[in-house]
Amino acid sequence: MTNNNTTRPTHVENSNQTLADSKMLVGWREWVSLPELNISAIKAKVDTGARTSCLHTFGIEEYEKDGEKWVKFMIHPIQDDNITQEECHAKVKDMRTVRDSGGHETLRYVIETQLIIGNLSYLIEMTLTARDSMIFRMLLGRTAMEGRLLVDSEASFIVEAPQG
Repeated sequence: MTNNNTTRPTHVENSNQTLADSKMLVGWREWVSLPELNISAIKAKVDTGARTSCLHTFGIEEYEKDGEKWVKFMIHPIQDDNITQEECHAKVKDMRTVRDSGGHETLRYVIETQLIIGNLSYLIEMTLTARDSMIFRMLLGRTAMEGRLLVDSEASFIVEAPQG
């Protein structure tokens, strides 16, 4: 098989197929759960263009708990609903400068929280930002997908929604 710009592979190598078989197939948008933040269901855009996952929040307040930095923040968990809100608390893992899709850089809080998608449950890093005008209240970035998820860019809501 030649490997140039005009020739595409005609078959899948066995090692690639084994890797693909071990990952969950998801659509470009999926329902997920963030139980440590008391968010039983939130619609997430599965964003292969974003490195880190992001939660669109407001009213972020920093405080100290047991000698560690924590944040309290609010979220509108339901798309197109600016009335329903949840108060969340999380330990701050880091502060990072993040460049958004428009090229603007902002310093954001980074938290670590449990993600449930389908039958998978694992910890992910997530940045917090006050951008409530975004269509999706959560972006699931590449580092949260790494080794676990494959994205079908033509499909939506392939994975069973969280019960809650």
